[in-house]
Amino acid sequence: MYPRWGHFLRLSALLIAANALAFSPVAAGAKSKPKRAPFTKTEVLLQWINEYRHNPEPERLAEAYKAMRDLNLLKDVETAGIYVGFIAGVIGANPDKAEKLIADMFPMPPQDQVVVVKAIAYSGLTEWKGLLGKFSERMPARQIVMDRYLSGKLPALRDLPLDNPIAVDANWGYYFATGSSEPIQRLVRALAWSRDRNNVEKLTLGSTIKWALAVNASHDPELLGYLKTSLPHQPDDVEVPLQDIIESCETFELAHIRKQATDSIEELRRKGSEASRNFAWWGQAGQTALSLGCVAAAVGGQATAEIPCVVGSAMSTAGLKYLAPSP
Repeated sequence: MYPRWGHFLRLSALLIAANALAFSPVAAGAKSKPKRAPFTKTEVLLQWINEYRHNPEPERLAEAYKAMRDLNLLKDVETAGIYVGFIAGVIGANPDKAEKLIADMFPMPPQDQVVVVKAIAYSGLTEWKGLLGKFSERMPARQIVMDRYLSGKLPALRDLPLDNPIAVDANWGYYFATGSSEPIQRLVRALAWSRDRNNVEKLTLGSTIKWALAVNASHDPELLGYLKTSLPHQPDDVEVPLQDIIESCETFELAHIRKQATDSIEELRRKGSEASRNFAWWGQAGQTALSLGCVAAAVGGQATAEIPCVVGSAMSTAGLKYLAPSP
């Protein structure tokens, strides 16, 4: 049902690890600007993406985009939400340079052009429609999707429903590019689903968003600060899980969030309808397991003993079994 979830959480594991590095004592104490490492590996690219909002380098967007293509990270647009959101964020944060940033990404094969179309539409720029029109002649194969965005038949990022995992991916990507609170606001609103006891898919989505917010905020003081500031303004169904996230970050005790997720999903599966008990879709959406423990994965050079982690594009089915409810 949601095949892109596994891909999102492979990225999540690596981005979380990159985040840990970004706020390590070594990184914090470094006085000289680190050398620009070429984007030859997915881990290097993701670490750059994770640190980008602290040290924006929009001039490297074309280089990063080429690396995404060369590393086959854009092969399936439905699993490329983080990259789409990131590109959108870089474009949106640089309105005066937006046209050049996009032009520098060309040439590109038609199958990769849809990423650029979506990124422009998701950029949040006031004149994004005009910007998209400027590149229409260079992307004739993408005319249908462009027309759908221009006519409003396809939504911009702020209007994407979060029950679609690509929307979650893209909001995280936009945050990594900008540090903006807007995509975080959208994710926070979905925390209500982490308490849903009627819809197993929303419960899974909400629980995963809760975990991702908790792990990232535990390494990102600015994100944690925003979560604290927003807490008094939340409805009860969001305030409770958000308070849990904040307290968990401050005490560095996150394991119970994962346990709550697995216990709640298992309970709903047992009590739910036959459709809810059909967990064939766990092979897709249920790969959320791979974010629930891979805090210091490949980028950090460490491994967790609790759950197998993911390196590059290699998916561990053992990770899926860790979170998926027992038959």
